[in-house]
Amino acid sequence: MKAFKAHGYVVARITASHYIMHKPGEVFALSIPVHGHKTLKPGLLRSQIRTAGLTVEQFIALL
Repeated sequence: MKAFKAHGYVVARITASHYIMHKPGEVFALSIPVHGHKTLKPGLLRSQIRTAGLTVEQFIALL
């Protein structure tokens, strides 16, 4: 979530165990699951990165 916030996304709401993040001017929202201290699986994380319009390298640079 830190990297997405650095890219301009803000938490719009929390629905159950998912953080819904929006970026002003973007059509798509990100739905980040937060289930305790579990990490996201690589496929889901990569999908969220693509939806945000980032490459993996750009995402890593934002961390």
